Amino acid sequence: MIERIDTGPRMSKIVKHDGVAYLCGQVGDGDTVADQTRDCLSRVDALLHKAGSSREHILQATIWLSDMKDFADMNAVWDAWVPKGFAPARACGEAKLARETLKVEIIIIAACD
Repeated sequence: MIERIDTGPRMSKIVKHDGVAYLCGQVGDGDTVADQTRDCLSRVDALLHKAGSSREHILQATIWLSDMKDFADMNAVWDAWVPKGFAPARACGEAKLARETLKVEIIIIAACD
């Protein structure tokens, strides 16, 4: 069975199937990549909770940066957020994001509790 949560005309914020939650890409507010990453991860936490999952159950993360020069600053926030011993498979690349002010977007796939 496929369960769609917070579905709008274009997308669902969460899609669950076979014990796995797929979160839509999350962006955050703020002027710096660190601020946006913190806000983005706060939004990920809320969606994980809503999906019946948690940081410890993240399987994969895909991170898009508008500029790879922000890699270290994003990683400083990411590393503090990921629980020790629970690092997911991860990819990070540079992409043109939906708005010029966006510096980071994070896409998460997680197992459900």
